Amino acid sequence: MDVILIDDVEHLGEEGEIYEVADGYGRNYLIPQGLARVATDGAVRQLRDEKRQQAQKQAAKKDVAQELKQELEDMQVVFSAKVGEDNRIFGTVTTQQIAVELGNRGYDVDRRDINLDDEIREVGAYTATIGVHPEVDAALDIQVIPESG
Repeated sequence: MDVILIDDVEHLGEEGEIYEVADGYGRNYLIPQGLARVATDGAVRQLRDEKRQQAQKQAAKKDVAQELKQELEDMQVVFSAKVGEDNRIFGTVTTQQIAVELGNRGYDVDRRDINLDDEIREVGAYTATIGVHPEVDAALDIQVIPESG
């Protein structure tokens, strides 16, 4: 018997896949538990249509992420901070501060999607990597300057 899995089934497969199983296993366990449905011609066609639509949505999201990546890479974020000896700033510039600054510029970026290679503790230029999509990362230029006054 061929079934389409509605949910991931341990030792069998993942949601949305078609598998051939023993008749009893399908009729007595998978289907009653709501883990699978019979793979009729109509159900297989519907599954293919759903996968195609999902792929189109993912491609559209990736295109939007590519545009956002380009916008982020074309900008520079400047922070001014109080400076002590050896151009060291008091405190650090955090991912939260970067996210807030991007929010002020109209970009909704979660601080957890921002990755800094090194802590920002001195005046200078830095690069932050921002995950805008699972397959797309943007490099954001950050400049830290001494606070005037």
